[in-house]
Amino acid sequence: MKNIGPDRRLRVGVVGCAEIAGRRTLPAMVANPDIEVVAIASRDEGRAREFTDRFGGSPLKGYSALIDREDVDAIYNPLPLLLHAEWTERALTAGKHVLVEKPMTDSHKESSRLIELARAKGLVLMENYMFLHHSQHSEVRRMVDGGAIGELRGFSAAFTFPPKPAGDIRYQPGVGGGAFLDFGGYPVKVAMYFLGNDLRIGGAVFREHRDFGAVLSGEVLLYTPAGITAHLSFGMEHSYRNSYRLIGSTGRLLLDWVFTPPETHRPVVRVERQDHREEFVLRADHQFANAISAFVHAVRTGQDLRPQHEDALEQITLLEGIQRQAAHIRV
Repeated sequence: MKNIGPDRRLRVGVVGCAEIAGRRTLPAMVANPDIEVVAIASRDEGRAREFTDRFGGSPLKGYSALIDREDVDAIYNPLPLLLHAEWTERALTAGKHVLVEKPMTDSHKESSRLIELARAKGLVLMENYMFLHHSQHSEVRRMVDGGAIGELRGFSAAFTFPPKPAGDIRYQPGVGGGAFLDFGGYPVKVAMYFLGNDLRIGGAVFREHRDFGAVLSGEVLLYTPAGITAHLSFGMEHSYRNSYRLIGSTGRLLLDWVFTPPETHRPVVRVERQDHREEFVLRADHQFANAISAFVHAVRTGQDLRPQHEDALEQITLLEGIQRQAAHIRV
């Protein structure tokens, strides 16, 4: 493993000036004392300069100029999904660790190839499902395992947004747009977190844009071998929803702001039973800062990421299966 010792900061380069990078990830990076943002690349040098004025580092025109730099240890890749595989592969080939936004790629074949390349080169490759780094989910799992709602019988989750502006990349399926891989992966990921990786597909319905073909929204039904169901909703033609619910034999547990809580937000877990209701206020947490710290730790220690890689491959296989089996309705 090509790790970085404690004597110096991890030197990071950023390919692309995505909204998520500027709004959440880069602020967490520059606040981390173990990271130095060395350079930020964009196809538009002016855009790169806007980012470096805010976050530091050198502005670069073109992604290759960043990949080739010898003073960069690791690459953060928030590019559109269609470009994940290409630029993650190029970074790994150049000997850089990679933190790539979710999903790693749009296929099991591509994700598996990148994982094998990272292992062969002794490099860290981490998929950035940042919400998993928030402590609220482990606390909910502790409560459920402790019998707060009896035996688990079902699960539901929703991640939905109002329509995006015309021209938004998510309306362009040819560049990895559409709501399913962008938003739909979150409910699927959290269902796997609570129900395990051995989820089967009961059915799915996707609503697609009649002109562009991009997936606008959908509903997915999954189930475990024991018959515990997961009802998942996603989309970009709804009111905003960002929640999950666990249904048990004696009650139910509900939590809002499960995927994108601000770092100042104190989660409120609601547990409802037939004759009473309880609320538990949890501590605030910073999932972006935690995700960045986890990446730095993996690089510094040479952490074995096989469990995370196996989860990533299980999920992309499930996502591919859902896409194949879904009824696609043009609207």
